[in-house]
Amino acid sequence: MTSTATTSAPAATNPFLIGHGLPPFDRFQPDQAESAVTQLISDLTAALESLEKTMTPTWEGLADPLTKISERLGWTWGILGHLMGVKNSPELRTAYDAVQPALVEFSTRLSQSKAFYNGFKQLASDPGLSPAQRRIVEAAIRDAELSGVGLEGEAKQQFNQIQQQLAELSTQFSNHVLDATKAFSLTLTSPADIAGLPPSLLSLAAQAARDAGEAEATAELGPWRITLDIPSYGPFLKHSQRRDLREKLYRAYVSRASAGDLDNSPLIDQTLALRKQQAQLLGFDTYADLSLARKMAPSVAAVETLMEELRSASFDTAVKELADLKAFAQGQNAPEAADLKQWDISFWAERMREKEFDLNDEELRPYFPLPRVLDGLFGLATRLFGVTITAADGQAPVWHSDVRYFAIADASGNPMAYFYLDPYSRPAEKRGGAWMDECVVRAHMDADQPARLPVAYLVCNQSPPMDGKPSLMTFGEVETLFHEFGHGLQHMLTQVDYPGAAGINNVEWDAVELPSQFMENWCYDRSTLFKMARHYETGAPLPEADYQKLLATRNFMTGNAILRQVNFGWLDIELHSRYQPGGDETIWDVRDRLAKKTTVLTPLAEDAFLCSFGHIFAGGYAAGYYSYFWAEVLSADAFAAFEEVGIDNEPAVQATGQRFRDTVLALGGSRHPMEVFEAFRGRGPSTDALLQHRGLKAA
Repeated sequence: MTSTATTSAPAATNPFLIGHGLPPFDRFQPDQAESAVTQLISDLTAALESLEKTMTPTWEGLADPLTKISERLGWTWGILGHLMGVKNSPELRTAYDAVQPALVEFSTRLSQSKAFYNGFKQLASDPGLSPAQRRIVEAAIRDAELSGVGLEGEAKQQFNQIQQQLAELSTQFSNHVLDATKAFSLTLTSPADIAGLPPSLLSLAAQAARDAGEAEATAELGPWRITLDIPSYGPFLKHSQRRDLREKLYRAYVSRASAGDLDNSPLIDQTLALRKQQAQLLGFDTYADLSLARKMAPSVAAVETLMEELRSASFDTAVKELADLKAFAQGQNAPEAADLKQWDISFWAERMREKEFDLNDEELRPYFPLPRVLDGLFGLATRLFGVTITAADGQAPVWHSDVRYFAIADASGNPMAYFYLDPYSRPAEKRGGAWMDECVVRAHMDADQPARLPVAYLVCNQSPPMDGKPSLMTFGEVETLFHEFGHGLQHMLTQVDYPGAAGINNVEWDAVELPSQFMENWCYDRSTLFKMARHYETGAPLPEADYQKLLATRNFMTGNAILRQVNFGWLDIELHSRYQPGGDETIWDVRDRLAKKTTVLTPLAEDAFLCSFGHIFAGGYAAGYYSYFWAEVLSADAFAAFEEVGIDNEPAVQATGQRFRDTVLALGGSRHPMEVFEAFRGRGPSTDALLQHRGLKAA
């Protein structure tokens, strides 16, 4: 493609240049991106240079016009990033790769402006700033310093080169994982191949086979295509009676993006080395120290103290869980019982769960059709926060026919926010996992105008509708939806009028999981669950006995679950603190060293999960994966506030919910997260609630 500003399409004809409002997803084409970004960068560079010359160190003379520049950039860049996640294609990748260097260069130029930095330092002494404004100004000063505003000459040039390289490596990493996930499949053709597989997986696997060109594939007769996409991979490991096929699939999954043209190993080494260089250029010893400069946790030592507390609380439990699992398998005369491997754990844990609790995940699916789950989720939002949520399909263009659009209103019916929901797995074009992202951020800068209402993207990868049935969700998929909706609530119910601190903006990263993990707790609440758990055909509620089993199994294998997350979090912080890129110890040596204290089963030699660990190598969790636990301390303690007043005490629950809305959800990044938590809870957080909820400490 040719990129020249003079031949770019005008804003009226190029949708990437609209710059405000809802994105016209029905109009975007990959070949429009490069010319649009070229024009955009040219326009914004002129605006930036003009502001540097004319700005005054006041809110109206600096912060407001700079916000407009940042938001104009964010609108286009946000759409491109969103489409890369949900509508990935070779054409879009080409366009993204072409424009990324210019976008990174402009962002770096913006963050390193000494005129703006000095202006904010002067503005910081203004006694008339509101608390939200002061937090934004302080963050602008800190972020400029952490973006290299104080660097000169060769150091600045090196820092900026690293910024470009890291952006490119992140994109490559993510693309490699997507491609490696798509590249592997297992085709099953005989009844022996599918022994133990539930009907829901057979339907999904037949659909995958049809998508791959097997036009005659049916759920009853096959062939069936099993993939590394989670809705396929997860149930197969849980239910397949073919141990050899479980092993084949498991080995393929943990070695994704670790060989050939898709090998992420060298990208990891480069990333870690560059991050360390970047940190040292800014005066930090390690990248972990640089990362924590933006977070609640005060030090690496504080993070490791939390990791050790959780490790020591869960390790013995995890060892006993594995011993119990082996004993159970032996009781079933399983030949592998004496030497259970990683590909056996999910299978035998599910059999043990079925036996001990008489509960089968697949048998629960009919009680969790997506439309009913949404009804229950939206009803909970009304109960806790006094808002109503209604379908608004057709009011906004969407990027895929499966995408829904919803409106949120207050108790008087006044609109407050909107969100898109993209619920289903699409492995050919959509990256795995689940996430919430910003589409439009709340703003109310002009008292004579109504507030600009926030809009969120909620993206999941759950089982799609099959064979004329709605999406029948596993309970884990229900929890994931509640989790992402919690993120969305913090974005959408904010009452902060400045985009720089509205919603999740300017919230320390290790506090941002508080609302999401808080919402997961409500999946087990009787009132919430029985509003959504109804059979998709008969409308019959989930049997009371099954609800009691769900409660009983909540902490089944909890020691292993916690230990797994501790392992990820500790490995992340170790790689970004003590690990020396290019030294005697490789990243795999670090993994093996930490595995001795954070795993019960030693990882396979070919286990290369780091090569698909997108959270830290292609996302925002570098030296921050511990945030899930740091925030879970807060979220568990926050939910305990509802338990203390009595979950069945409706007036008290509603009052507590309103307080949660007025603090955690409304205040966004306008105050420090600890202040926000204390405003809700009346005190600082304690780990007691987390350990009690996880079954590791008596109530």
